[in-house]
Amino acid sequence: MRAHQIMTRQVVTIGTAASIVDAANAMLDNHVSGLPVVDDAGKLIGIVSEGDFIRRAEIGTQRKRGRWLRLLLGPGKSAADFVHEHGRKVGEIMTGHPHTVTEDTPLETIVHLMEKNHVKRLPVMRGDQIVGIVTRKNLLRAVADLAREVPDPTADDDKVRERIIAAIENNDWRPFGLSVLVRDGVVHLNGVITEERSRQAAIVAAENVCGVKEVHDHLCWVDTMSGFYLNSPEDDPAHKKAG
Repeated sequence: MRAHQIMTRQVVTIGTAASIVDAANAMLDNHVSGLPVVDDAGKLIGIVSEGDFIRRAEIGTQRKRGRWLRLLLGPGKSAADFVHEHGRKVGEIMTGHPHTVTEDTPLETIVHLMEKNHVKRLPVMRGDQIVGIVTRKNLLRAVADLAREVPDPTADDDKVRERIIAAIENNDWRPFGLSVLVRDGVVHLNGVITEERSRQAAIVAAENVCGVKEVHDHLCWVDTMSGFYLNSPEDDPAHKKAG
């Protein structure tokens, strides 16, 4: 399998001049743990993630090093830590020069890059353009679906997947972080919805695509105010037991 077969296509990005509050809210609102950072021309220049908010002065978790360790590390490291812990703009706290992959990168290579560089997400590039992002969650979903012992995707499956994404992604009810897996015409929809009626809309959109034999719903409903979530009826343990 390759990146384009499991990646999330609706990539939420943010600019360097955006505030850290904007970045935090964007991650919370879109139910993602990291955002690609782009410059004014839309070129990828960094990544800001939940990890960048762990050591922050606002919550009193900034690094507290002893005098001798500060002397050993030098003023440069202390200065960089200060900017990261007190910076007010995305460009001041992001991780620059992010590792990336292409749409045809094999999953084995993606996993190797994640482990080697200790990252949880890799932007997928087509030249200088971001066309998707692969996260650990995408890999988890792929494993879960492969564990169902369904065939590997064919060229026809890839075409069906592209048609389903096109049918869903331009609607205002589209799921956040939509991921579509197709095996032998059997479709698995993954993502987050905040309105229950969006579930049926997504299922119907997939069912109307030529070549689709069956649609499995794995869309998770999330309450935006409380963060409370519910698995899809298909993935609910009680539903499985009853079935």
